[in-house]
Amino acid sequence: MGKRPTFIVDANLEYRGEFGRHFISIAEEGLGKNDAWLLVMAGGIEAEGRPARYNPLRPPTHIESAIAMLKFYYNAAPNPMKVALLLEELGLPYEPVPVDTRKGEQFSAEYLKVNPNAKVPAIVDGDVRVFDSNAILLYLADRQKRFVPLEANSAARGDLLSWLMLIASGVGPFSGQSVHFRNTAPEPKEYALNRYDFEAHRHWKIIEDHLATSHYMLGKDYSIVDMAFWGWARLLPYVLGTGEATWNTYPQIKRLLDEINARPAVARTELLKMRHAFKTELDDEAKRFMFPQNERLKKK
Repeated sequence: MGKRPTFIVDANLEYRGEFGRHFISIAEEGLGKNDAWLLVMAGGIEAEGRPARYNPLRPPTHIESAIAMLKFYYNAAPNPMKVALLLEELGLPYEPVPVDTRKGEQFSAEYLKVNPNAKVPAIVDGDVRVFDSNAILLYLADRQKRFVPLEANSAARGDLLSWLMLIASGVGPFSGQSVHFRNTAPEPKEYALNRYDFEAHRHWKIIEDHLATSHYMLGKDYSIVDMAFWGWARLLPYVLGTGEATWNTYPQIKRLLDEINARPAVARTELLKMRHAFKTELDDEAKRFMFPQNERLKKK
């Protein structure tokens, strides 16, 4: 599960370690399943391995993570990057595990146990496995009770689910198909490109109109919906094939994109892409892994 990091805990209940500087939650009696991986111990860990009750009068001490670190399976595509942004916004330590889809690593037997759909991203959080980027956003936000309305039957929760699912089922898929048919699909492709380009524009116009009257996707509060939006919006000129002229049509999307890009968590997220040299060539091997459906055409 990767090495366990050691942190220094100070009187302000912060930890500073190789994963940055973050506030932590302190459980009074012990470590629950969904607590924040660390518990400040009075005098360290007892011989039996049980955590002692926190005593603020005792000096801080070096301690180790009490449970396995979250594993994040990713590449540099829009869907994994929006999950990476949430992880950085939350300040959660995680072990990034690159999955190079152009080398076919998503089809390995080991990875299929994590995500039988052979897509990235996915996470393993202790004994919990979650795949699909939007499911991961919702899981982590609910787990940490941040960037998400928590009351199940509230209007705010209804808005969250509605806009998140619009991005999950509409914005993301149609944007992805627009890219595919514009840049990689064989001819003839006029009908398919017209359909997916039209639907991509239609979905982004819904977002644009919404943002004309709403600062963030959920009003005044920055949320996981904005992070889901960011994953695709930062590539919109490429998605639509319209270059910088894109922002003349979608100024509200550009406004929100610029605001999110200015957040420190985005800078940390962008650094994640530099930690692994993913294959960039779309050669025959990559096409075979990225577009396995084309093998059916060869049999006709």
